[in-house]
Amino acid sequence: MTQRGRLVAIAQAFKESLTLREVSGAFEREARAAGFQPVVIAASDGGDGLLEALSGDLVRPTIHQVSGPTGAALDVQVGWLDDTTAVVESRLVCGLSLVPPGERDPRRTTTRGLGELVRALEAAGATDLLIGLGGSATMDGGTGMARAWGWEFLDASGRPIPEGGGGLVHLAAVRSGQRPKPAIMALVDVRHPLTGPAGAVQFAEQKGASPEVAAGLARGVERLAALVQPPEGAALANRAGAGAAGGLGFGLMAFAGARLIPGAAWMLERRRFDALLPGAVAVLVGEGRFDATSLDGKLTGEVLARAAAAGVRGVLVAPAVTATPPGRTIVESGDAPWGVADLERHVRAALARLSGS
Repeated sequence: MTQRGRLVAIAQAFKESLTLREVSGAFEREARAAGFQPVVIAASDGGDGLLEALSGDLVRPTIHQVSGPTGAALDVQVGWLDDTTAVVESRLVCGLSLVPPGERDPRRTTTRGLGELVRALEAAGATDLLIGLGGSATMDGGTGMARAWGWEFLDASGRPIPEGGGGLVHLAAVRSGQRPKPAIMALVDVRHPLTGPAGAVQFAEQKGASPEVAAGLARGVERLAALVQPPEGAALANRAGAGAAGGLGFGLMAFAGARLIPGAAWMLERRRFDALLPGAVAVLVGEGRFDATSLDGKLTGEVLARAAAAGVRGVLVAPAVTATPPGRTIVESGDAPWGVADLERHVRAALARLSGS
């Protein structure tokens, strides 16, 4: 078989359909079958598959029991990069995958479990936390998390508002709790602010909200931004990534002093992606849905933009594609949702087009 050169493949999980391992295996098999020399990198921008992407770097896992997004107890795995640095995948605590489709309601789902987990990791000796944001079932602005640290969120009568994003429209006062001691770095997969039409509300409907409910949730996070550490809260709400994971980015900054960084850039730099581009014939990447948000901080958009800037052809495979990728990217889509066999078939077709171009 003719050797067609080195192909760099960035594998990530397809939300709620394909695991990172399944995607990585399909990329490897099809690239080799097509005559390419694949270099497959397991990656994540902070959402699905973060722990799996970092599995080779972790020294040990630990399991902790915390509250899930609907309040029921669940066991959550945490990875450790060293004895004092823990890695948390927030979707394993408050993610969409933990709530059946018919029961999703961001008015009621909570991030409390993440606050409980941070406290447990602090007690276990963590001085640094890396928290991946993405795939959340919540839109409470991180208030559930903060309640686990003693923060209080009160209505005009001085009573605690209900947990979840729905109660925030009645928020009248915030009483400070105690910030956790570990330094927290949050990996965000989007650049959206907390408030405004381009804020966290952009993702409310995929969490189970109707347009009317989404409008109420948007008003709620606006009240939160106005009442948390004024005027600092408003400034934090406008920062890129504050709207990630239903406003959890904002909550981590406001209640824990966390630093937000783009998860895609962090991962690609850790994997020395740019150094692999010279001499590569193409870069292969995929995700469950490629849309406008993919070009606003997510891993797929970042990969294709860097490949285009380096003059390397991009190859995108995704069940649904509603935005135009950068560069002269070959696109293979359709037939959503995909299983492993579907992914392999579309990768095969995309690589055949690459070979013939």
